[in-house]
Amino acid sequence: MRGLQILARTLSVPAPIGRSKARWQYHPRSDRHSKVACWAILFDLLQESALLRQHISGGSVVFGINHEMRDFKLNRTKNLDLVLCTPGGTVRNARSLLDLAERYEIRLDEDERGLLGQLPAIHEGPVGTVHCAVEAKACMTEHMKARPRLYDELNSSHQTIHGSSDMVIAVAFAMVNISTEFNSPGRHGQRSIHRQPNVTVSVIEKLEELPRRIKTGQEGFDAMAIVVVECRNDGQTPVRVVDTPPAPPRGDIFHYESMVRRVAHLYDSRFPRA
Repeated sequence: MRGLQILARTLSVPAPIGRSKARWQYHPRSDRHSKVACWAILFDLLQESALLRQHISGGSVVFGINHEMRDFKLNRTKNLDLVLCTPGGTVRNARSLLDLAERYEIRLDEDERGLLGQLPAIHEGPVGTVHCAVEAKACMTEHMKARPRLYDELNSSHQTIHGSSDMVIAVAFAMVNISTEFNSPGRHGQRSIHRQPNVTVSVIEKLEELPRRIKTGQEGFDAMAIVVVECRNDGQTPVRVVDTPPAPPRGDIFHYESMVRRVAHLYDSRFPRA
């Protein structure tokens, strides 16, 4: 799978953020990191599920970005970063995955561009019935302060998703920074020092407490990935995906590849006909 390499390569290049257009690799007031992460997840998922590719080729599945889902039980709403869904209306002049790669300035190598060209063109469209919803979050600095907020935001996501429909595949993607140094945009670039790996381990342990489910009718996420990166946010040092402890090892339920494969399996079993 190429998603994490695409994510790290793209975030390594600073992008203009906000009115000032100051260039940052990561900024807490920008959703660039979540958009790139969701793009990468969809890129890998399309390669993993032949059924999803079939549905897309037949025009029965589109995607939505920042889609508002409503919890029927509690009548509350939450915007989800990415949804896969049936079209809720006519799809006209819609953005494709390729269009978003250009818009988000996704950094693809030659092989990845070739793989993208072989995939059926999935388009953004009006949201009908949601099959899969993804929420992507990041903890890049002030880890101990961020722990409860990160947990609460993700926990409310699966509750809202399944409050809307129990059949929807609820997916969490959490990115945690293990760098010992971080230039904080909120502090005008002042350098923060992190007590590593302790603070990253603490965030991971908190994320692992999130409810997960193995079948419909239960509470929790259907699939979840915890990704550890090293990001100094200095505009020069490349972002690096960490695959050694405390990052979940390959085969672990929280490993990125396990998450993508689980989503593909659940999609194939729950939605044989889109």
